[in-house]
Order: sequence, then C-alpha cells, then structure tokens
Amino acid sequence: MDELRSEDVQLRLNAIHRISTIALALGPDRAREELIPFLQDSVDDEDEVLLALAEELGRNFEEYIGGRDYAHILLGPLENLSAVEETLVRDKAAESITKVADALSQAQIEQYYIPLVQRLSKGEWFTSRTSACALYAPVYDRVAPPIQDELRKGYGSLGSDDTPMVRRAAGKWLGSLIKKYSKTHVLSDGLAVYRRLQSDDQDSVRLLTVEDLIAIAQQLTPPEVKEQLLKQIRQTMSDKSWRVRYMVATHFNELSESVGTELVREELTGHYVQLLKDNEAEVRTAAAGQIPGFSKLLEKEVILARVVPCVRDLCQDSSQHVRAALATQISGLAPLLGKDATIEHLLPLFLHLLKDEFPEVRLNIISKLEQVNTVIGIELLSESLLPAIMELAEDKSWRVRQAIIEYIPLLATQLGKSIFDEQLGNLCMAWLGDNVYSIREAATVNLKKLTEVFGVDWAKVQIVPKVVGMGQHPTYLYRMTTVQAITTIAPSLSLDIVQGEILDTLLQLAQDPIPNIRFNVAKSLEVLATTFGDLPDGRLLVRQKIAPVLDSQKNDQDADVRYFASKALQKAHAIDVGGAPQFFSFL
Repeated sequence: MDELRSEDVQLRLNAIHRISTIALALGPDRAREELIPFLQDSVDDEDEVLLALAEELGRNFEEYIGGRDYAHILLGPLENLSAVEETLVRDKAAESITKVADALSQAQIEQYYIPLVQRLSKGEWFTSRTSACALYAPVYDRVAPPIQDELRKGYGSLGSDDTPMVRRAAGKWLGSLIKKYSKTHVLSDGLAVYRRLQSDDQDSVRLLTVEDLIAIAQQLTPPEVKEQLLKQIRQTMSDKSWRVRYMVATHFNELSESVGTELVREELTGHYVQLLKDNEAEVRTAAAGQIPGFSKLLEKEVILARVVPCVRDLCQDSSQHVRAALATQISGLAPLLGKDATIEHLLPLFLHLLKDEFPEVRLNIISKLEQVNTVIGIELLSESLLPAIMELAEDKSWRVRQAIIEYIPLLATQLGKSIFDEQLGNLCMAWLGDNVYSIREAATVNLKKLTEVFGVDWAKVQIVPKVVGMGQHPTYLYRMTTVQAITTIAPSLSLDIVQGEILDTLLQLAQDPIPNIRFNVAKSLEVLATTFGDLPDGRLLVRQKIAPVLDSQKNDQDADVRYFASKALQKAHAIDVGGAPQFFSFL
C-alpha cells in the first residue's frame, strides 16, 4: 500500500512540475477558466505536491494565462496554500505571492492583493495570519497613502497577536516593512510594534527583533536612536536568554554602525565586553567573530584597554569553537593597532594559538597571517613564527600541514631565496613523501608556485635534482611522486631543463613494474608534448623521444597504460604539424 501511495504521489508531483506545459497546451483562456479553478480546489493533497504547486505558480506563471493583466488570478490558489498546516508550503506560497505582486499594477494590488492580505491577517487559524506577515513589505510603497495607513494598522494587530507563531512572523518581517516607512511612521507605528515584540515573554520572538532594531536605527539619527531606543538596546544586550544575546553578538557590527559613534563609545563598548565574557560559549563565539569589525569603530587606546584583554582571555577559553573563531579574526586587529602594539600584544597570542591542541584553531591562525605580515614585516614574523611553522609542518592533522604548504609561496616571496633555502627548502621536499595523497599533491603544486616565485634557474638547482633523485627510490610512493611532480612543474620550466635534466628519468619510469606509475608517465608525456610541442626543438623532442615511448606503451599488458598512452600519442600527433615520416611510423 505504501509503495502504491508513493507512486501516486510521484505521479501527481510529475504533473505539477509539468503544469506550465499543460497550461501552454490549454491556451490562456482555458488555463484561466479551467486550470486555475482546478488548482484552487486542490489544496487537500500531500505536502510535497502542495509545495511543488506553490513553487510553480511563482515562476512567471502569468505568462501562461494571458500575461500581467491576469496575474491576479494566481492569487486565489496561492491564498489557499498560504493557510495550510505545513510551514514549508506556507512559506513558499507567501514567497510566490510576492513574486506575483511584481507583475501587478497598482490598481491590481489595491483591488486584489490588499484584500487578500486583509483576509489572511484576520484568518481564524494562525497559519494564515503567520503567512500574512510576509506580504506587507513587498507592496507597502506601491499603494496609496490611505491604504498604507490600513497596512500599518493591520501589521500592528499581527504584532500583538495571541499566538506566539504569529508574533514570531511579525518580528521576522518587521524590519523589511520598517525600511519602507517614512521616519514619521517609524516613530508613530514601527516603534510601537517593535517595543511590544522586544518585550515579548517568548525568547523566540525577542531574538527576531534584533534585526528590527537595526532597521529602525538605520532610519533614525543618532540622537533619535539614543532617545527612542536606548532602553531597548540595554534590555536586548543583557537579555536573560542566551539565544537573544547570541543574535545580538552575531549582528553586533551592523548595530554598532547604525547607532552612531557616541552610543558606541558610551554604551556598546561595555556591552560588547560583556558579550565576549558571556557565560555561554555560543555567545562568546559569535562575539569573537565581530572583533575586527567592531574595533574599527574604536580608538586605538580603547582597543588596547577594553578589547585586547578580552582577546587574551579568549585565547585560553575552554571552548575550542571560541578559540577557532578568535583565530580567524584576531589578525584583523593588527592593521588597527600598528606595528609596535601588534608586536607587544598580539604576537604572543598568535604563537599561543599556533600551538593550540585543536587543528581548526591552528588552521585558522595560519590562514590569516598575511594581514600580520603587512603590519610587522616578514623578518620579525619569520623570526617569531618560523619555529612554529616548522613544527606545524609535521602536524598530525593533514589539514594543518596542507594549510602550511599553501602559505609557503607567500612566505617565500617575503623571505627571499637565501633564507628560504636555508629554513624551508628541505621541508618542501619532505612533503613530497608524505603518507597522505592530498599533501603530496599540494607539495607538487607548491614546487610549481615556488618556481614561479624564484625562477627556473633556482628550480634547476634546488628542485629538479631532488625530484629526479626520488625517481630512483625503491619505494613506489616516491617514484610516483616524481612523476606527478614532473607533470606539475614542467610547464613552468624551460625546454632545456626538461630535456637535459628530467626527460631521461621520466622515460626510464615508463618501464616501471608498477602500472600506476607507467600510465602516469603517459599522462606526463602528454603534458610535455602539449607544453613544448609548438617549439621547433620541442617538436623534435616529441618525434624522437616521447612518441617512441608512447608507441611502446600502446602495447602494454595493462589496459589503463594502453588507454593513456594512446590518448597521449593522439595528442602528440595533433600537435606535430610538421608530420615527420619517423613520427608517422609509430602510429
């Protein structure tokens, strides 16, 4: 029975997804007169089907019923869907109603849309009243002032509804509606609704008013914010519910930018410090994420006196999530504090976080070191951090090792050849033998980037001999890495280096007993052919050395080797526009 029911639902779903095709086949007149009334009566169905219907009717469906002049007809079935029990269906229906509204003229909105909003707002069931909250803002600024008065009054009723779900919806959509209000109406109507919701006994309602607070503050001048909202700001900041405080912490920078510098200095700095010290780790995590953004609004002395001590405490926080959030953001303080203060106050904290027991914390601090580098210079940074970087290069978490590898080219650019060769050269080669494939792959890309930083002459001395030497290693892993490294870095090298230093090793590996190595050699030879084949000497190299080896591999006992060799040979042939007879003999 369940299978039959499932098949039946799927059939109806398929029909709904093809509803535009059905409407097109019926034509505009029949679609309006037959299809839409049928859909309006089809609300007693599975939620999946109703959700699909709500979505389809919002996809420019007016095109199938005669255009914009008839778009209001779609409001009928969508109104019914806005009152069903399933939240996902109601939300999608409300979203589609607002899309239909974009196609309506002012006359259509006032004649059809506004009565729909009023009916939903006064519906017997809370479901319709919940949906109504989302429908006010999209049309508020498109109707006449008398109707705007009615809309503000209607929304005020929803904001004081007996049902918490309706008040939640009112809180959720109030901010977008207030943005459409004139300042006069913000003060006369918007503030009244906000204040009721902000003091609601349900924290699920109160937490949604944080964004409303920001929207109102953006409409007012700083003195007006201080006069009208200071009490609510204080209440919200110290709300007994951690969920409300979490929401405040998450949006703290937006709020701070909205209220003006005086309130930031007098009120918000103290509240922010309290959020950084909150009892709940989730609140501290959210507040830590706002550190550089909020600090931009403060004077350097205030940052050092109020924010930095909190940052120091957060480095020791018991929650790894707090420390991870801090590690992502702490480097953003460096440009605000300047070189001396960064060295004195932040550098010890960077070193501490680099030694954190959790990989994510170490990962986050590494990924943001560039900001610190621009402030204090690479010499001091490398002097302080290179020992930590060397230690992290062998970290047990491969993601941390990978982050270090990705940071190496930037570090190399700043350090210069001599310091790099002395401190990090051997480390870069050691990664090629890592037991994690992603690290070996990242290590080969790293060598390519280093070649681009220091040049091919440096690579010929520092990289190529070590890579080639690994090709003779008895361990399969090292020989494979040699092939992959050659494939990756060869396009950044000159033809002379490839021909004189690399090619013989690669051709020897074409006879390796391991099939994986042999077919990777074929792929590598294809890269060499496509990279250098357009040069006269390169074309000669393809004919005399690369093509014969590939031709031999075409008869390999392993199917993968044969496939990649044939593919590479075809590519080489396409490149060789000279078409020498000795090359053709291999095809």
